[in-house]
Amino acid sequence: MPAAILQPSTETDLPAVVELMNRAFRGNGSQAGWCTEARYIEGDRTTLPLLRDQVSSTPDGHLLIARDDATRALQGSVWLQRTSPGVWYLGSLTVDPALQNAGVGRQLLTAAEQWALERGAKRIQMHVVNVRDTLIAWYVRRGYRLTAETRPFPYDDHRFGRPLRNDLAFVVLEKSFS
Repeated sequence: MPAAILQPSTETDLPAVVELMNRAFRGNGSQAGWCTEARYIEGDRTTLPLLRDQVSSTPDGHLLIARDDATRALQGSVWLQRTSPGVWYLGSLTVDPALQNAGVGRQLLTAAEQWALERGAKRIQMHVVNVRDTLIAWYVRRGYRLTAETRPFPYDDHRFGRPLRNDLAFVVLEKSFS
């Protein structure tokens, strides 16, 4: 399988990215990938207006996509944002559930790290819902470490779904490149 090539998304890509994110993060049954959040957050992961707003209102943010070379089908996406000199945030790493056991996620993560490194990243940080043990372990195997830092879960903000548990928080993971 060739390495993932990331490219900046365009306005015309956004509906497909929204559909993919909702399927990958909140899919159920045969549509669920191994890292679905559907057991503890219900509803859409994002909407077209939310994603458009994020892309247009974040000048240091980049929604990058990967497509299959032959079919041009969307394979995945990732959000990268410079938060301070040398520090980048990586979020919403999304892989088509049908490709999640084929190494595409690993390729997307590597490509996203390289993209940020080429733009001056020394560290990459991410926030992961604390109960996603399998996903956290996946990132740890790829060189990320859990920091002692946590962030509160936005229980009063249902734009990204409705939590089904009252013990959610975000853990902060980080990888240094210097």
